[in-house]
Amino acid sequence: MRLHRPGVSVYTVPTDAPEADGTLAWESTTVVIVEVSAGDAAGTGWTYGPAAVGDFLSERLAPLVEGRSALDIPAVHDVMCRSVRDTGRPGVAACAVSALDIALWDLKARLLELPLVRLLGARRERVPVYGSGGFTTYLDTHMAAQLNGWVHGQHIPRVKIRIGEGWGREVPRDLHRVRAARHVVGEHAELYVDANGAYTRKQAVRVGHALAEYGVGWFEEPVSSDDLTGLRLVRDAVVSDVAAGEYGFDLPYFARMITAGAVDCLQVDATRCGGVTEFLHAAALAEAHGLEVSAHGAPHVHAAVAATIPNLRHIEWFHDHVRVEDLFFDGALDPTGGTVAPAAGLGHGLTLRTEDIARYRVG
Repeated sequence: MRLHRPGVSVYTVPTDAPEADGTLAWESTTVVIVEVSAGDAAGTGWTYGPAAVGDFLSERLAPLVEGRSALDIPAVHDVMCRSVRDTGRPGVAACAVSALDIALWDLKARLLELPLVRLLGARRERVPVYGSGGFTTYLDTHMAAQLNGWVHGQHIPRVKIRIGEGWGREVPRDLHRVRAARHVVGEHAELYVDANGAYTRKQAVRVGHALAEYGVGWFEEPVSSDDLTGLRLVRDAVVSDVAAGEYGFDLPYFARMITAGAVDCLQVDATRCGGVTEFLHAAALAEAHGLEVSAHGAPHVHAAVAATIPNLRHIEWFHDHVRVEDLFFDGALDPTGGTVAPAAGLGHGLTLRTEDIARYRVG
């Protein structure tokens, strides 16, 4: 089976309210979708990033993979990665490789008439999720409604909010929001926070000590994920688990983070790191060092691959990506009860609603 030239499309979806974390604000989410076929089957992959990812896919990667074997994904993956040597892999190139790799795995599973989770080999039938949102732009009432929906409506027993507002300049409000979140979710739900690298090192330690009062068990990116020494300092000083890794665009990134002792749980994003292929490599690397993995964003990309690794902690049920994926695909998963079951249909089990989403298309 030989690959036909992939097709690429770009869509921008407005948020349902203004959103921000500790360091960025946004009012829309852009998703780049790639479709690749061989014979009578087609696979779909996607990533979240700038429209330039679509241009890179169309101009650089699509002609490169055309005519290659649809079943030999490692060979195609190697060709794509080698081709971006002079371009630079992190960023746009890595997201493009990731989207196409995801599409290739979906295609292979459909060619073999298997669910993707069975092609990869399941270790578990269901995958734990955590609700993720609580943006710094939310009023307390908005945050409470979102958290209530997850914990008391869908019975998801773990949730995350953003802190570090204004690059760490609003610590009293950060702690007020953590206190309010704990009140909403009750004492039995797990409460996580994500500072998106907004704090300085000692500031993060001070905040981390305050978080212990509210039973916060997960402190994500307390300082910049590029500051491995700072992450290790915070990790050693606070009770919460320190997590980072969502900006990993290649395997050496994860190796540096792990060997620095920077995290208690490694975050990996298949839509950035190199697709399903590299997600499995990163998970194996983490396992060798006694670390668990949490999948960042894009929950419908991660459900199947997360079910295959032995050292999974959970996947992120991220508000923005869930909205897009529910809107764009038939076959979306149900997180009620705090877990999702990878799709039982062919491939990743999703079908693109091309006509329904046409109004969001920008390229």
